[in-house]
Amino acid sequence: MLRSTRITTILLALCCCALPQSTTDAADSKNRYNVLFIAVDDLRPELGCYGVEQAQSPHLDQFAESAVLFRKHYVQVATCGASRYALLTGRSPANSGVTRSNSAAYSGKTAFSQEQQPGAQTMPELFRRSGYHTCLIGKISHTADGRVYAYNGTGDGRDELPHAWDDMATPLGDWERGWGIFFAYANGRHRESGKGDKDLMEFVVDDDNDLPDGLMAETAIEKLQNYAKSDQRFFMGLGFFKPHLPWVAPERDWNAFADASIAVPQTDKIDSPFWHKSGEFYKYDMPFEKTHPLSEDAAAQAYRAYLACVRYTDRQIGRVLSTLEKTGLAENTIVVVWGDHGWHLGEQQIWGKHSPYEEANRSVLMMRVPNQSREGIQSDALTETLDLYPTLVDYCQPRFQKTEFPLDGLSLRPVLDSSDTNIRETALSYWGKAVSARSDRYRLIVADPSKENSRVELYDLETDPHGLKNIADNHPEIVKQLRLTLK
Repeated sequence: MLRSTRITTILLALCCCALPQSTTDAADSKNRYNVLFIAVDDLRPELGCYGVEQAQSPHLDQFAESAVLFRKHYVQVATCGASRYALLTGRSPANSGVTRSNSAAYSGKTAFSQEQQPGAQTMPELFRRSGYHTCLIGKISHTADGRVYAYNGTGDGRDELPHAWDDMATPLGDWERGWGIFFAYANGRHRESGKGDKDLMEFVVDDDNDLPDGLMAETAIEKLQNYAKSDQRFFMGLGFFKPHLPWVAPERDWNAFADASIAVPQTDKIDSPFWHKSGEFYKYDMPFEKTHPLSEDAAAQAYRAYLACVRYTDRQIGRVLSTLEKTGLAENTIVVVWGDHGWHLGEQQIWGKHSPYEEANRSVLMMRVPNQSREGIQSDALTETLDLYPTLVDYCQPRFQKTEFPLDGLSLRPVLDSSDTNIRETALSYWGKAVSARSDRYRLIVADPSKENSRVELYDLETDPHGLKNIADNHPEIVKQLRLTLK
């Protein structure tokens, strides 16, 4: 299996960047499925269906019963923009060079051409050029609504993904253009307004639609109802903001955990240059003493706020998926639920992403293909975000299949359709010059693989699930074996 998938990857690169037809079905000139691609910002596998008993995620738990849930899915880069760049282009950071910075992912040498190229530059562009109606709601690329503005609202509002979307339908509600809806508090306030709004958490509104994620669910429902009245294929990118900071949701989501006994995953600090001070987290005003590490009570409040936001977003996804069923669109629509990266909730005394460790790189991935994928299966197959683009093309068989660059991922169809066999030996993630290889059991981190004597960290996640003890010096053979996969 591993050898054959490597050969497939090489052939992709040699065939003028044109994707092959499915190996299991005859070529079909028609676009087979609609696509509902749901992205959730900062969503680590903190859901009931992933075994987190204190989470309240009934709608995603229900969806998992009809989908394939990937327990070992890893993103390419543990930050929003770069992770989404890999998703949308299908390019490994090893080839694109996008290994860290959010802004650099869409500027300079990695900026998308404003002129349409012979091949599609991004996944939604490929589907659009195949005749799909492409609709953007929320955050799918780096910006909050697909238009380029700085955090303070300056900018020309150009499309971040040229030629990708027929309909850019993100509702702004009471908030300002661009990032106002992303860093939103109630009543049109937001972090970047210059008015001093920077509370870590706020749970005051009553109605879901009093906040942007609720408005986005409402918009998606309206769009799906319209699609149900036509025969046109659609590709909808629906990007929810929460549980990204600041933690803001309706009051009932905070109150839902009032009587819960919350076990906080906060652990000891890790001894590594990759440890960081959680700058994104500590920039906010907190309802408790701002210490490092957080006190037990403060950590419990922070974790509760994260869970409350997950509960809120879970309900919005439930509203959308219910509409998909009621309209009959579920019968011919592939649904993907994807977290753009993980998030440390106090593990290694980090609150945030931006690390090469397990908590930052492992994220949610669930996928359902009507009448094709197995139902209610939890797979331990190692998967990467890069695999989503070729998987969707494999199933949908869109009419236009030429990409501007070769796709670096592998189709997950063997796992979704029939078996739980690994299609890869390791899943690779990047952070600056560092590269991390996740095998079934271990995580290897090499600070700079181009240097022979670069710092190496190895963690046995079977016996040390939070990765606190570096055992690289004691297991040189394992290091050697895993280091080979970085190439």
